[in-house]
Amino acid sequence: MPYVDGFVVPVPKKNIDAYRAMSLRCGAIWREHGALQFRECIGDDVKPGKLTSFPQSVNLEDGEVVAFSWIVYTSRASRDAVNEKVMNDPRMTDMMKPENLPFDGKRMIYGGFEMIVDL
Repeated sequence: MPYVDGFVVPVPKKNIDAYRAMSLRCGAIWREHGALQFRECIGDDVKPGKLTSFPQSVNLEDGEVVAFSWIVYTSRASRDAVNEKVMNDPRMTDMMKPENLPFDGKRMIYGGFEMIVDL
């Protein structure tokens, strides 16, 4: 069964174009190293909740929007191998420096998920 890395990040609305450009570059690198899918989405109908919500999860501030992203791999072992290659790819070095990110990386939420339904 496939394996998925999921991400939720706050993106300043003024940085959406820069975020898209970074995502296109990153996605190409992930796919080159073996990821099956690389998806980036910007929140369109994401309301604050009473107890939990996407905005609350990243401490969304005025002028920001939530981005929801995922990368699909053939397996957890494949994900680990792909991510190792990606993190060692020299094209990622400058792009992933905190000062070059078009979002606040300290408020990014991410994790790996074993897929249990794939229709």
